[in-house]
Amino acid sequence: MTRRIIDISAGLKAGIASDPPGMEPQIEYMDHHDTAPRMADYMGVPISALPEGEYAAVERVTISTHNGTHMDAPYHYFSRQDEALVPGGRPSLRIDEVPLEWCFNPGVKLDFRGKPDGHVVQPGEVEAELSRIGHTLRPLDIVLVNTRAGSRYGQDDYIDSGCGMGLAATMYLLERGVRVVGTDGWSWDAPFSATKRRIEAGADPSIIWEGHRAGRQIGYSHMEKLGNLEALPDHGFTVACFPVKIHRASAGWVRAVAIIEE
Repeated sequence: MTRRIIDISAGLKAGIASDPPGMEPQIEYMDHHDTAPRMADYMGVPISALPEGEYAAVERVTISTHNGTHMDAPYHYFSRQDEALVPGGRPSLRIDEVPLEWCFNPGVKLDFRGKPDGHVVQPGEVEAELSRIGHTLRPLDIVLVNTRAGSRYGQDDYIDSGCGMGLAATMYLLERGVRVVGTDGWSWDAPFSATKRRIEAGADPSIIWEGHRAGRQIGYSHMEKLGNLEALPDHGFTVACFPVKIHRASAGWVRAVAIIEE
């Protein structure tokens, strides 16, 4: 038996439209010659004393915990979680408190690339897709949502592309024991631009961030800005997605991969 590992993370890159204006990551690259003077000065030697005048390549990165492929903790969505499970709920988990048992489990992919931009997925559509691929959800399955947004990563329309998961569809998953999900879109919800249009047309403000807010009822984590989901089968793979342990943070970066045993 051989093992194939598929990278489903998007590369952290500056200078592309991966986030709304003003929220993009910034990366300063310092090569071996850039860092040599400081080391030579510290050691009290000429730069020529270092091999070919080189020291170390280093990058200085300015990012938020929600740049790049990352996992959101329940704390990101609301200060409380599990209100549907215990009276009054519980304080929401931060990213360093998310159970690692949630982060290494069988995966299933829902292919919603044919849904229009801004569409809000409903439970019936989740059921129909699960029926199509012949999969019954099990507790702790990791559900990945493949949308049109994955093909637009880094393009000017990325944050406005793809469908999103509504409150009812998210609850459908959580009520079946799912605790980690993910999307190749900028947000687990429909793009904010689509939500704004609905609000302007008279929709109730409760639709704002409705998929995220499901975590208030049952705590869960989702990954955003995944990539390469089209390379995955519908099921029959394992997802590994351990978030970086950032003290009391609302999210942590993750190198998500799918593992296929062949």
